[in-house]
Amino acid sequence: MGSKAKGRTVMEVGADGVAVITIINPPVNSLSFDVLNSLKENYEQALQRDDVKAIVVTGAKGKFSGGFDISAFGKIQDGTVERPKRGWVSIEIITDTLEAARKPSVAAIDGLALGGGLEVAMACHARISTPTAQLGLPELQLGILPGFGGTQRLPRLVGLSKGLEMILTSKPVKGDEACSLGLVDAVVSPNELLNTARQWALDILERRRPWIASLYKNDKIEPLGEAREIFKFARAQTQRRAPNLVHPLVCIDVIEEGIVSGPRAGLWKEAEAFDGLVQSDISKSLIHIFFSQRGTSKVPGVTDRGMVPRQVKKVAILGGGLMGSGIATALILSNYPVILKEVNEKYLDAGVNRVKANLQSRVRKGNMTQEKFEKTFSLLKGALDYESFRDVDLVIEAVIENVSLKQQIFVDLEKYCPPHCILASNTSTIDLNLIGEKTRSQDRIVGAHFFSPAHIMPLLEIVRTKQTSPQIIVDLLDIGKKIKKTPVVVGNCTGFAVNRMFFPYTQAAILLVEHGADVYQIDKAISKFGMPMGPFRLVDLVGFGVAVATGMQFIQNFPERTYKSMLIPLLLEEKRAGETTRKGFYLYDDKRKARPDPELKNFIEKARSMSGATVDPKLAKLPVKDIIEMIFFPVVNEACRVLDEGIAVKAADLDISAVMGMGFPPYRGGIMFWADSLGSKYIYSRLEEWSKSYGEFFKPCTYLAARAAKGIPLSAPVEQVKSRL
Repeated sequence: MGSKAKGRTVMEVGADGVAVITIINPPVNSLSFDVLNSLKENYEQALQRDDVKAIVVTGAKGKFSGGFDISAFGKIQDGTVERPKRGWVSIEIITDTLEAARKPSVAAIDGLALGGGLEVAMACHARISTPTAQLGLPELQLGILPGFGGTQRLPRLVGLSKGLEMILTSKPVKGDEACSLGLVDAVVSPNELLNTARQWALDILERRRPWIASLYKNDKIEPLGEAREIFKFARAQTQRRAPNLVHPLVCIDVIEEGIVSGPRAGLWKEAEAFDGLVQSDISKSLIHIFFSQRGTSKVPGVTDRGMVPRQVKKVAILGGGLMGSGIATALILSNYPVILKEVNEKYLDAGVNRVKANLQSRVRKGNMTQEKFEKTFSLLKGALDYESFRDVDLVIEAVIENVSLKQQIFVDLEKYCPPHCILASNTSTIDLNLIGEKTRSQDRIVGAHFFSPAHIMPLLEIVRTKQTSPQIIVDLLDIGKKIKKTPVVVGNCTGFAVNRMFFPYTQAAILLVEHGADVYQIDKAISKFGMPMGPFRLVDLVGFGVAVATGMQFIQNFPERTYKSMLIPLLLEEKRAGETTRKGFYLYDDKRKARPDPELKNFIEKARSMSGATVDPKLAKLPVKDIIEMIFFPVVNEACRVLDEGIAVKAADLDISAVMGMGFPPYRGGIMFWADSLGSKYIYSRLEEWSKSYGEFFKPCTYLAARAAKGIPLSAPVEQVKSRL
């Protein structure tokens, strides 16, 4: 295979006449082009050898295969790797070599059989799995479809409805469920796996077990009329769930082609569709997000120093409100013992009950057994003083956004916690230097900013000051990973990365409204773009009190570029505080369903007269494209400042932060990736134009201006920019 080969397979023939072909490509035995070539060569050799009666395919070190090497997609997209001819893998290798082999083969599956890994396994004549192995086809998460025959084989093995569900949701199943579905033929322990698979292959040879080509299996496929109804239902659900995505619908078309015109026709349609989708903007965006998410754990000057994360055995949380209870839930779900401290019994009971309710919700949804609930809940202990903090390894402060209160808490923590303890704050806007100002522990003070609800939202902003020790960062990165969060390390400033770059989001929306745009048209356009909700619906959800408190932080720190409006304070005066009061920008019924409020225009007119804003008739009929750009380009502008100031290590971290912290659509690749798809020159020219009409709020920053002048991508690292200047 040569020294530069990316992975390989090896074949060993036993005395029983079974050739065991093992996929070797650490860490997850991904299927590179080298691995696939090697698999084909070893198969052909096994078929030619007289001493080989049957074949077992497995993966090295307890993992069958995590799927096709995703980095190769990026290389195909940018042209650095030549795309293989259509059908080379799915038809020539998987179908005509593996499945059509005249000697029976069995897949021995442990660990992962995902994507192309599962597609290889499905082409074998039987599959044996361990109970905890994960089997699935997650390709739609990358903007593509299963391209090695998965669209044709999975529905034939598990039935049309289940096959569609598994592919469209990208959810894997474990070995036991896979067995009940018919995806695998037997489940055995890891130490029995290989021997059972060898014997099964010989049993197929001797016709003691069926010799099945998955591609031609029909017993689980409904008659054509029923099948068409299933496809119709799947399309309707898909369009409702993901109206901006084309590739799930293409995938349904491909599966249907195999049912209507036969599996071979389905394979060719799959290959054609795969070739088209891999070059799509959506696939490029989703693959960018995939690698950006994995890249957040690499922090120059921190993670490259060889430091080992210290063990955190016990965690304390101050404050049992929505955030504190959510953080406590996330920690106990990952088996961390937690002390929850409150100021009195009433607040403590409320906090503990919130954690309990979070866990009970999982039980109700079938995601947790009652036994697991009791074991998990027992990890939580309540406290009203600091006595039990003397042996904690990490404290997370999650009280209200009050500087003097937080300062006093950190003084107390320094007294009671051991000297190695990490002192973290969940503040979303307050400068950490201010919080730790009265302590002597600045080297172990760090931000651990969770997003609400903390036990569900995937992002964790790790905020470092100039004094924060690299060891503390390494420790928190490890904890973030263990509690199943995506941690992003950012610098210390007002709002940090996510709230800082998105503070112009709502302000831009209010500016547009005061100048004549419609509140509900703006929300509709932003939702259509792919955000979970528009800016006004979001403010209603968060609450006006929070909006005013955070807004004041930005007005104080960035007065020259904030749009000062009295609209939210005027609404608050009338006891309209958002969804909790059933009145905000919308009116809410008993089920919290939102509807427009005809009285809102009175508040807008009053706010307009107070700010001196003039109505621009053009804004009343603003096209959707212009609404999206006028709301998001100020966010891009602020993101450029965040990069320029070194608050974010790299643009990809801001992309992940926007997607996981604010719900920016991942299929647009994140805020900076999306901006680069439009071009720095275009964004600069639009902002410059609006700043002349509507003021400093839209003025492009120097970072954006410099890159626009040279046509350089906003996300290009500084060293690349210097080389172009």
